Amino acid sequence: MTPRSRKLLGKIGLNTAAILVFLFAVFPVYWMVSTAFKSNEEIFTTRFIPFPTDPTIEHVQRVFSEGVAGHSIWRYMLNSAIVAVGTVLVGAVFSLLAATAVARFRFRGRTSFLILLLIVQMVPAEALLIPLFLMVRRAGLYDQLLGLVVVNVALTLPFGIWMLRTFVAAVPKSLEEAAWIDGASRFTTFWKVLFPLVAPGLVATSIFTFITAWNEFVFALTLISDQGGYTMPVALRYFVSQRSVDWGGIMAASTLMTIPVIIFFLLVQRRMVSGLVSGAVKG
Repeated sequence: MTPRSRKLLGKIGLNTAAILVFLFAVFPVYWMVSTAFKSNEEIFTTRFIPFPTDPTIEHVQRVFSEGVAGHSIWRYMLNSAIVAVGTVLVGAVFSLLAATAVARFRFRGRTSFLILLLIVQMVPAEALLIPLFLMVRRAGLYDQLLGLVVVNVALTLPFGIWMLRTFVAAVPKSLEEAAWIDGASRFTTFWKVLFPLVAPGLVATSIFTFITAWNEFVFALTLISDQGGYTMPVALRYFVSQRSVDWGGIMAASTLMTIPVIIFFLLVQRRMVSGLVSGAVKG
């Protein structure tokens, strides 16, 4: 076999593997969407039906008209949006400031701080459930979306700091020094020199934070007792009862829940890809 043939076979093998991974990842999403438009007869049949033979919007209409647990589906969507957007905004500010401090300044305990962030990331979130619950209740934030935002920020902050630290470190410090020589203050240098260069990394970090906060279930269920304050992941559990599962309703609601994430990703995908590539070049 010639080197050219081996190279061609290698490309075919890699492309085939990539297609298989793609199909494996996208199939659950496809099945969710297709099930949302199937009739109950097609959902509960034992035959494999890849496409709805008689598409219906019955389940979508029922989710919109009846809502979930006595509340409109839009209320749960709004609660999820408030928590996710709040987590992204607050987390972005603290992550960027902390990452800048770690990357630009040398202080005692800097290495220990970074190691501690890694240790926090290794601790399962469920192990922090009771301590965070007690802290939120003592702070008077129990049963409030603000308390859920604070908890989500605390859970995603270590990842944000570590990721943004790489982007800040990749920016030459000589650019900031040149701005100082020209008379710019530290705040002006940060806002007009450093921030634009780190913005792609901030977008990449924000989208991971958004998805994490949007899909979070355990803390949303624990820290919110009022049904009207539930987020979408918690509201989905009301489609499951002791005797049955409303597969049509849960798939329709899950499809609606996925749309905002897709829209958010499409809006920032270019900056996200450039941010990930920039962070992979230098560290």
